[in-house]
Parts: sequence; structure tokens; C-alpha cells
Amino acid sequence: MKVSSKILALVVALALPLSAQAHKAWLLPSDTVLSGADPWITVDAAVSNDLFYFNHVPLRLDALTISGPDGQPVSAENSAKGKYRSTFDVHLSEPGTYRIAVVNAGLFASWEENGKPKRWRGNAESFASEVPKHARDLKVSQSAGRIETFVTAGRPNEIALKPTGTGLELVPVTHPNDLFAGEAATFKLLLDGEPAKDLSIEIIPDGIRYRDKQNEMTATSDKDGQFSVTWPSAGRYWLHAEHEDDKTSMPQATQRRASYSATLEVLPQ
Repeated sequence: MKVSSKILALVVALALPLSAQAHKAWLLPSDTVLSGADPWITVDAAVSNDLFYFNHVPLRLDALTISGPDGQPVSAENSAKGKYRSTFDVHLSEPGTYRIAVVNAGLFASWEENGKPKRWRGNAESFASEVPKHARDLKVSQSAGRIETFVTAGRPNEIALKPTGTGLELVPVTHPNDLFAGEAATFKLLLDGEPAKDLSIEIIPDGIRYRDKQNEMTATSDKDGQFSVTWPSAGRYWLHAEHEDDKTSMPQATQRRASYSATLEVLPQ
């Protein structure tokens, strides 16, 4: 009996873990390690089905922040939003390491109104005016997400890598622009500035569009929030971690979801 390609695709999709089917948000710089005079990079930003391919929606850049080698903010240039991706340029005018991040925070609410389910997403300021005070079966959750990447011009430094103490963050023990195939790298996860222990970390290599599985690697943070990964080959990798608790900073919310994603480039030996 022949099985149609559509049915086969559905069977394969159902067999995959939920993380394999979920959309992935990422920042992809044109280069991560540069030398020479007056360097620039272009960064693509998207939410996609296939990692590092533009096939779903552009990543919004409203909450884009760029920290320069001296820790001061750097402006993005030539920003544009297309159908499937956003793009912007960064002038690396000073030598050292730059941290490029989209940091989002907000509230999600659901309730029942006139027998029908209602949903809302926004910030604390708009919550009071847009969500009924006495909504039936009201459930409110808080989200905090950080999506980032790292770029170094010339000699690397660590000033831009200093954590903010808010949400889920990555603190590199191994510099994020000093990663090589076959070598182990160590990182540390913090939650609100404290070690994030026992968190599951997923690391996925580029190229999933051309294979039938993600080839993901996993790690778990220890009591100090640290974990290590040995890179099997050169290329780009997407690192992701999530955490849920009831430690909200917004009084309306009863649950908090913190997430962290980073694009890292591993160089050949």
C-alpha cells in the first residue's frame, strides 16, 4: 500500500518532540569575529520553522539593545522589516566584544466573556485599561525573553557580557567568540542574577532544513548554573533554555515564564 507524501510528513511531525516543531526566534550576524579597519556586520532577525531560514515571520526589533565593548549602547543602522525577516547593520567602531539582544517582557491573559474565550497580550500599563477588572476565570502569566548573539572586532573583552540581573541570562565562562570544533566550552545561566540550577539546555546545529532530525545536544546546569558543551563540528548553533515559576514582578500575574536563546558560531580548528 502506498503512503502519500502528505500523510508521511504528518506521521513524521507527530513523532517529533514538541521542541522540534516549535518556532525558533534568532539573531544571525553576518560575521562573529572580525579584524581590519572600520568593520561592519549585518544581522538578520526572524522567527522560523527551520533554524536560520526565513520562512515564518520577522522578529520585531522594538526591544533591540546593542552593548558596545565599553558597555555603552550602540545604535543599529539601516533597520528594515520584510515579509519574513528583519535586518539591521552594526558599525563596530571600537575594538572588542559587542552584545546584540532583543529583550522582551510582557503579560498574557485569558478569560471568559459572554460564554466565549478571550485572550490578550500586552504590558502592565495597558493591562488595567484593556482587561476587564472582574473578568471571569481570569488567568494572567508573565513572560520575559532574551534573544541574543555576540560579535567581536579585534581583541575580545568582557565588559558587554556583564549580566543585568533580570530574567534568564547567559554568562560566558568561555568567551562566546572563542569557540572551536572539538573543544569544550563552559557557560553559566543566571535567573535574576542568581545561579539557575537544574535547567535543561538545548543546543541545535545549523542545517536542520536538510536533515530529518534536529541533531540536538542537551545539557543540564549544575548547582552553580554552569554547563559545558563540546562542539562536534564548526558552524552556527542555536542555544535555548526555559524556566517557569511563580516569582512574578507584576502583581496581576500568577506565573512567570523566562526564556533565553543565543546564536553562537563555532570555528574550525
